[in-house]
Amino acid sequence: MKKTIKDIDVKGKKVLLRLDLNVPLNKETGEISDDTRIMESLTTINYLCESRAKVLICSHLGRPEGIDKKYSLKPVADRLEKILKHKVFFAEDTIGKDAKAKAKVLNDGEILVLENLRFDKREEENDATFCKELASLANIYVNDAFGTAHRKHASTYGVAKLLPNAVGFLMSKEIKVINSILDNPKRPFIAILGGAKIKDKIPVIENLITKADSILIGGGMSYTFKKALGGNVGKSLVDEEKITLAKELIEKAKANNVELVLPIDTVCATEFSNDAKPKKFPSDQIPDEFMGMDIGKKTIKLFKRYIKNAGTVVWNGPLGVFEFNKFAKGTNKIAKFVSKSKAFSFIGGGDSASAVIKSGYAKEVNHISTGGGASLNMLEGKILPGVDVITNLEDENEPKKEEAKKKAGTKKTSSSKTTKKQPAKKATTTKKTTAKTSSTKKTTAKK
Repeated sequence: MKKTIKDIDVKGKKVLLRLDLNVPLNKETGEISDDTRIMESLTTINYLCESRAKVLICSHLGRPEGIDKKYSLKPVADRLEKILKHKVFFAEDTIGKDAKAKAKVLNDGEILVLENLRFDKREEENDATFCKELASLANIYVNDAFGTAHRKHASTYGVAKLLPNAVGFLMSKEIKVINSILDNPKRPFIAILGGAKIKDKIPVIENLITKADSILIGGGMSYTFKKALGGNVGKSLVDEEKITLAKELIEKAKANNVELVLPIDTVCATEFSNDAKPKKFPSDQIPDEFMGMDIGKKTIKLFKRYIKNAGTVVWNGPLGVFEFNKFAKGTNKIAKFVSKSKAFSFIGGGDSASAVIKSGYAKEVNHISTGGGASLNMLEGKILPGVDVITNLEDENEPKKEEAKKKAGTKKTSSSKTTKKQPAKKATTTKKTTAKTSSTKKTTAKK
């Protein structure tokens, strides 16, 4: 178990808090179009402020090449101030004069947001000097940015090695949920995998084949499996280099007694457009001039049966071109079934989360991950650098246990020595007492 902020004393300490504030911005106005990631970080921010810590927030935003003010975190700091209804300070740099000066005078319970980490290329390089400069601003490091936990960057890995560290509430929850699903799922355990590219999901399928009861495959990646089984998929997206691997995965699933469920009908079109006319075909009989765009009604009903009886549902990847309303029905229907299911439902981040949010059923699922790449990596069975670097509570307690054992051993030895000497002392005391008594008797006799 990783150390959390509840396991450390933050009062009066400067806490470098790594968050994932990579919020979407309106391309025309530059304003924040969705503040979900800010809202998800509030529990940890509020806890630190209420615990009287000096909070230094750091994050990246977008993929800037050098300093680019359109990716500044100033709008994020302003939005956070509006949400919290108290002053949030902003540093014009990350490890420069402004950041150092404002961090130095920060009072207990106050917040300082540092400028975009990626304005300095050394952040993504995990540069040693940059790590030291960033770490020098604080006494404690807390990571609550699960969405970047699969990155070995300065702010997610390097700094954590230089300071006492812990995870925030959001990160802790993500780790617990995913580990619980993989280690002890309520069965039947159903995985729904979609998305465009099979290569992105191969490690996930390989890992889940040893854990899940059934794996339902849709989206663009399903056509590679259909072709591997000898079906005709027309102009649908196919990874020719992965056809042999798809065959191997099908056989591996059989060997592990896991059902690999593929679409039986497909909504197709002759062009990749929302204006294209939809037409349905059996999934292995798509005409050459058509491409698959969504799962069909029969497949929706088939998938529904598995979801209805599931104990755990993990969903990663849309089941069609959900960006186009004409071809979003399959994804929306599955989102509805998952949300209404009695199963524990877990939605991977990225496109999966976007699809569920867009479908309107986000509030009815148990957990929507804040990290697309990070959750995918954990489902693959990989160790995330940003998680691995955080101190294990057991490791920190081990020296204390050893010290307690040593003290206990010292007390026993001391007690043992005392016990051996004690009878001799008692004997001496008895003799002295007897002598005194004798003396008293003699005195009495004389009288």
